[in-house]
Amino acid sequence: MVEKASNFIVLNPADNVATARCTFKKGLEVLVKGSPIVLRQTIPGGHKMSLVLVKRGQQLVKYGQIIGFAKTDIQVGDWVHSHNVELKEVGRDYCFCEDYVPVQSVTGNEETFKGFARVGGRVGTRNYIGVISSVNCSASVSRYVADHFRLNNIVKDYPNVDGVVAFTHKGGCSYDVKHGHRILQRVIAGMARHPNIGGYLLIGLGCEVNQVPSLVKDYQLDDLQEGENTPTFLTIQQTGGVRKTVESAINSVKELLPKVNKFKRTNQPVSKLTLAMNCGGSDSNSGVSANPALGVASDKLIQSGASSVFGETTEIYGAEHLLTRRACSVEVGQKLVSQIRWWEDHTKMFGSTIDNNPSPGNKDGGLTTIFEKSLGAVAKAGQSPLSAVYDYAEPIKANGLCFMDTPGNDPVSMTGLVSGGCNIGVFTTGRGSVYGCKPSPCIKVATNTALYDWMDDDMDINAGTILDGIETVEQVGNRIYDKIVAVAGGEKTKSELVGMGDEEFAPWMLGPTL
Repeated sequence: MVEKASNFIVLNPADNVATARCTFKKGLEVLVKGSPIVLRQTIPGGHKMSLVLVKRGQQLVKYGQIIGFAKTDIQVGDWVHSHNVELKEVGRDYCFCEDYVPVQSVTGNEETFKGFARVGGRVGTRNYIGVISSVNCSASVSRYVADHFRLNNIVKDYPNVDGVVAFTHKGGCSYDVKHGHRILQRVIAGMARHPNIGGYLLIGLGCEVNQVPSLVKDYQLDDLQEGENTPTFLTIQQTGGVRKTVESAINSVKELLPKVNKFKRTNQPVSKLTLAMNCGGSDSNSGVSANPALGVASDKLIQSGASSVFGETTEIYGAEHLLTRRACSVEVGQKLVSQIRWWEDHTKMFGSTIDNNPSPGNKDGGLTTIFEKSLGAVAKAGQSPLSAVYDYAEPIKANGLCFMDTPGNDPVSMTGLVSGGCNIGVFTTGRGSVYGCKPSPCIKVATNTALYDWMDDDMDINAGTILDGIETVEQVGNRIYDKIVAVAGGEKTKSELVGMGDEEFAPWMLGPTL
């Protein structure tokens, strides 16, 4: 019996492995690239089969790029995975700017969405009131304040307000100020100034390292422009304890509600969107369906003058050369490489390596090495030139495709992107991440139809239609783009409908706890 060639995916003519669309049993004869191959082992769905004899030490190639090396001789029809694949040092030719091509901007009638116009030309896709903790010691107080308005459903009387949300975390004290302090302050300031925040309170304890007065001063949080709502700054010790601070903060939010409710959605150009792109719970289909489709949507946004930002430095490792080659300048490319080098040094401090990845779930889904995972992850970047590279939670100011240095951990990565100013997000997943986000809505894209059908209450878009042969990558990319515009204009995501997003705020806690 010979199966159809479409049952195995070959992504590049140079590849010596093919990916199974579903599970195929040992002994089955399949037709790939016009040649019959007998499977020497059962190949799980999403996993790889060898197309040729690969001698021990020789390269394994997918996407036209090296994904690893054979630990032993691999025969034609063998299952290719962790048991017979290893990583080795691979030299990268960064060829800075060699493939740079300027963005071809769309001219004519610009598409719009219904957004909240803010001071300084920023635009929000949501209109929240934030209750922000400066330190973990004020986290419960901040949560009590937000819960008061949620449990009593007070916001229902203010139809233009999306909610009162507490941004709490585990840091703010007992750390080395040379490491995590500035990062946490950038995150907090970014949330305070976020276009999806119509007004906010900042609550501290009073004796912590991350002092509220210094945070306000260093980031000019009290330097208001006309049209901005005056924030409230409280510390528990100066206010008189938990109960008094909660009562004071509740009264401040009550004063903010009618002011924030005055913001109304108006027609805004798509160029005002700043997209956060992330992938989590990835499988081998991520780089075949959802991520390349997201890349199409990203390119379309960028052509309209918007910004599109992705991160997870540890998950572009081994594929960074594809980005440096289309950097807009040597400086941009070199900054990306310097971030890679920092991660190599940082992980060595703990006796680890960047390639201590993929996760168990990734491997179950067919991802064998970090190189393979990274090559699939970079597909989110589409074809646009790399315009800028940012540090974690650094304010995003450039249009076009941008990269931010973040860990691969999903909540930590997305927190950095959102704190940098992303007002909407798209999150691709092959294993079934249920990530939600506030204050920026997050659209989730399933890489395969089985996942989409099984977790239909959590997935917004099915990119598995690409694998099913029903749609092209471009068609799904256009659907993602349309969903981005609709959600930016107020349509609720699946994660919003189930109430996700209150616990996913997770600033990067870098450095020792003292």
